[in-house]
Amino acid sequence: MLDTLTQVETPEGVTLPLRPAGVVPRAAAWFIDALIRLCLLGMTSAIMNLLGAAGAGIALLEMFLVYWFYMVLFEGLNQGRTPGKLALGLRVINDNGLPVTWIPSLTRNLLRTVDMFPVLYGFGLASMLLDSRFRRLGDRVAATLVVHERVPLRGRFPQDLEPQRPPVLLSTAEQIALLNFAERSGYLTPARQMELADVLEPLSGLTGPKAVKRLLGYAGFIVGRG
Repeated sequence: MLDTLTQVETPEGVTLPLRPAGVVPRAAAWFIDALIRLCLLGMTSAIMNLLGAAGAGIALLEMFLVYWFYMVLFEGLNQGRTPGKLALGLRVINDNGLPVTWIPSLTRNLLRTVDMFPVLYGFGLASMLLDSRFRRLGDRVAATLVVHERVPLRGRFPQDLEPQRPPVLLSTAEQIALLNFAERSGYLTPARQMELADVLEPLSGLTGPKAVKRLLGYAGFIVGRG
């Protein structure tokens, strides 16, 4: 299966590669946030009990605010990251690639009540599994995405390349694509390398491990090695 990479063009015309977060990391982030909310409520419950009826009323108000606005507050003030999302390297953004704003954050979180039906986020889970960008219903309505943080990769250009001249003249974009493939090859599994190399079979004339080796050779030629 190909990586869940999506290209988003910002209003300024800049194309951003984004990797939407799937079910497992989002569930783990939600679980962390749920524990934090429980701790917040637990730490204040003892104090509220000492205040009698007034304390009970304050506790109910606190519960309401924490349940409904914990997510919104952190997403609005911390660039789309709740503590749970921060721990998992996730963030909420608008689906045009821009930082999430208050209204979309409020909308997506209010619609959690729909995503939670019938049990255990059933509707939300079904929506995520049927969507190529793993959006639950709240994300679709609010036009938001939950994505992995873009951590810059330090290029590991292979040192044992056998430079080989490409059979045709490559455009600048094609040369950059080959260089990116070579730099990131150290982060990819052999299966993923071959999957990507097979896409360029019309250029290399090969598939499988030989295609990977040839594309790396083209990249070595482009940077003038050998």
